[in-house]
Amino acid sequence: MDPAPATPRWNLERPYLTGLFHQEAKVSAAVQTPGSKSFSLDSFSRGAGGGAGSVIGSYAVSVQELLVIDDLLSALVGIEGRYISIKRVRGKDGYVVFQIDSSMDLALQELTRRIFPLCEDFVLVSQFVESRSHFKNGLVNHALAAALRAFLLDYQAMVAQLEHQFRLGRLSVQGLWFFCQRMMSSLNALAVLIEKAMSNNTSGSATLNLLQSQAKAMAGDSAVRSLLEKMAECASAAYLRMLERWVYEGVIDDPYGEFFIAENKSLQKESLTQDYDAKYWQQRYSLKDGIPSFLNNVAATILTTGKYLNVMRECGHNVQVSLSENSKLMSFSSNHQYLECIKSAYDFASGELLTLMKDKYDLIGKLRSLKRYLLLDQGDFLVHFMDIAREELTKKPEDISVEKLQSLVDIALRSTAAASDPSHEDLTCCVERSSLLKKLTTLKDLGCAYSSDKFAAADVDHPMTLSMTGLETFSLGYKIPWPLSLVISRKALTKYQLIFRLLFHCKHVSRQLCQAWQIQQGFRSVKILGTPILRSSILCRSMLKFVNSLLHYLTFEVLEPNWHSMHDSLQKAKSIDEVIQIHDFFLQKCLKECLLLLPELLVKVEKLKSLCLQYATSIQLLIPSIEVAAPEKKPKSGLSKSSRIKRSQERDQQLKLASENVVMSESILKFEAEFNSELQSLIPTLSKSSQAEPYLTHLAQCILGVGIDQ
Repeated sequence: MDPAPATPRWNLERPYLTGLFHQEAKVSAAVQTPGSKSFSLDSFSRGAGGGAGSVIGSYAVSVQELLVIDDLLSALVGIEGRYISIKRVRGKDGYVVFQIDSSMDLALQELTRRIFPLCEDFVLVSQFVESRSHFKNGLVNHALAAALRAFLLDYQAMVAQLEHQFRLGRLSVQGLWFFCQRMMSSLNALAVLIEKAMSNNTSGSATLNLLQSQAKAMAGDSAVRSLLEKMAECASAAYLRMLERWVYEGVIDDPYGEFFIAENKSLQKESLTQDYDAKYWQQRYSLKDGIPSFLNNVAATILTTGKYLNVMRECGHNVQVSLSENSKLMSFSSNHQYLECIKSAYDFASGELLTLMKDKYDLIGKLRSLKRYLLLDQGDFLVHFMDIAREELTKKPEDISVEKLQSLVDIALRSTAAASDPSHEDLTCCVERSSLLKKLTTLKDLGCAYSSDKFAAADVDHPMTLSMTGLETFSLGYKIPWPLSLVISRKALTKYQLIFRLLFHCKHVSRQLCQAWQIQQGFRSVKILGTPILRSSILCRSMLKFVNSLLHYLTFEVLEPNWHSMHDSLQKAKSIDEVIQIHDFFLQKCLKECLLLLPELLVKVEKLKSLCLQYATSIQLLIPSIEVAAPEKKPKSGLSKSSRIKRSQERDQQLKLASENVVMSESILKFEAEFNSELQSLIPTLSKSSQAEPYLTHLAQCILGVGIDQ
């Protein structure tokens, strides 16, 4: 907000331009030349010196009345007379007290003092009008000062009419008192209002609230209440113009910081795709304290309406609510027409932005693309990528070339059905530097059921004999353009990536177990059914069943139904805020049902997966690979019968030695005991949790099925 312009010095240094000339009156009267001593009305006008040196009590009562009326007419417009003086109140700017010559007739003194409050109120209102007309006080105070100035013109016209009657000899003190009654209550109500405004130094919405509260407090006096309501209407005109520009154009036209919506220009829309904790949508435009009472119930709607219009303007889609005579915000009258205008503007802005997001920027298509890749809905792409990127992914995270992985991702996309997806070019890849569990501990707003300290401790103490590789830290990313980043923000994309890492690692474990299973099939050809080999075969099957059951639960019991539920809800959404809420709810629910927000269960599942990987690796090391030991695939005519028999005997001998290998037997027994122990410890935890979390019932059934088979 730019600083307010300064008030010109000449407007302060020349008192006759500002009304601050009361102090000059007495001095000027003292130096004027004495006029006629006759008792004509002209002789009693301000500036005549007929009785300047005498006390008023030395005159007859009838003459005193004429003199005091002349002074009262001056006092009514804040000017000192010969026998009525003005004394300023110390420490209170604008406050004055009128005093009268004590020698005056007592009856006249009493009547005169009754009129003094009107004079004092006029001076106070005049001072307020002058002081609040300065630039720094804001548009609402400017408008209120202008309305008060118009009221004072009517008041001064009344005084001029009274002076005319006085010059015609038709005005007495009692008559003056009678004619002032109409203005007395009105000006007093304005003075009370101004006292409160000056003591609290109100501006903007605070001034409007004060006007409304004062009008309601004067419910018993319809004339005064009508006056205060008119003042409130005039003062709110400038505020309603600001409101009109915001709800119809999305522009904050607030040179003095009075509007109840603040703009934080330091927050840029680019932060939505870069910062996990980006507050652009929540804090770029926000509500300030001091909302006008007549807008309290629709403040959030007003804020949202302007935000929607701003988004469209940021997209280069200039749109403005069509204005008609009925849609202009003229006043906040009791018929609540202004509320209808605000609601219409909100409906228009909301509908336009939602249509823009769905049609031009294909919001649903982008969400479907995220499901296809980050939630592993596109199976052939992932399988092909894991095949061609196996060598790179087995390296340590710091040794992996992200550029090479990106090229492999592109190859996998172009070589599979994903090539037909127009959004596949937005897919990127990245390699994290921490495990999934440690990543979860750094995200404080996920609402985990356990403290991050316990979660981190569980991760550190987790027995990992295999060093972390790219297979545990690889993740996909996605380029999200504006304005879709409002819905698919950095935070939302991070949640997608957490789910992807869990699914991707489960797929990796399943592939490794499948390779171990294929290696063990070589024993069937030589009918070796030794106890270690048989136990290994059963263990491998149990592990595969566990991992596949987990994958089935994650994909078909959690992600698929929740995504369809979100898709149906999005079709019924009527605003972008509703879309954001539906999408965030979907992600939060998926995270929870995928066990990512249940550290105790997730740690156990990760440990079981780790055991499966260790087992698969051990099998591939301890048992000679069939692919290595098997005869080369050449035409049968290429080898003689004796060569084939000899090679087959060598292979059978290798397998027999492997079946009798003590190290392998002990390893299989160790893996079996550890896996069964971890699996059995998971069953009661799942059973207990499924009572509080019904969605775990399906997973519990799958795991219990594995346990029964055991």
